[in-house]
Amino acid sequence: RRSSDLCVVWVDAHSDINTPLTSTSGNLHGQPVSFLIKEMKDMMPKVPGFEWVTPCLSAKDIVYIGLRDVDAGERLILKTFGIKYYSMTEVDALNIKKVVDETLEYLLGNTTRPIHLSFDVDGLDPCVAPATGTPVPGGLTYREGLYITERLHDTGLLAAVDIMEVNPSRGETQKEVATTVDTAVAMALSCFGKARQDRKST
Repeated sequence: RRSSDLCVVWVDAHSDINTPLTSTSGNLHGQPVSFLIKEMKDMMPKVPGFEWVTPCLSAKDIVYIGLRDVDAGERLILKTFGIKYYSMTEVDALNIKKVVDETLEYLLGNTTRPIHLSFDVDGLDPCVAPATGTPVPGGLTYREGLYITERLHDTGLLAAVDIMEVNPSRGETQKEVATTVDTAVAMALSCFGKARQDRKST
């Protein structure tokens, strides 16, 4: 069931907002957001097999956290539509508490509406999630990832979660696979209320 006032927090190293016309690789996994943004509808060519996809999200209803590998065409799209994002440079400068505070204020303000969290594990640094398809150095720490999920749970508005890009075949050792899986599970459990023992709700 789709909510008409849904908002999205997208944790990722990549913005995944290329279109079939701006993508240099042609990989559709770098394009999903472009299919969802209402304001981009006229920019999207018809893609066979994707006729069922209906734009359902306004550009103002998504915030990215953790970006650090964004194509030139994607940067133009983000700027053109005023899509809010926090690159890792901004996360480092502001600290994760400030980033999450600003994200929730931007998306919610004084309203209450459902939040969808899309959490790509490559938003985290490869040292805590190495077994993934497109790792990018300099990502969120394990603690920063948990802070995001804990805060979203605390809102009581987290309605949907996806944890993406866990790929055991990309782990070079069994330890890398286990580290990535354990990290992803920890993020998912945190979304459902499992908190660190020393933590008080914000």
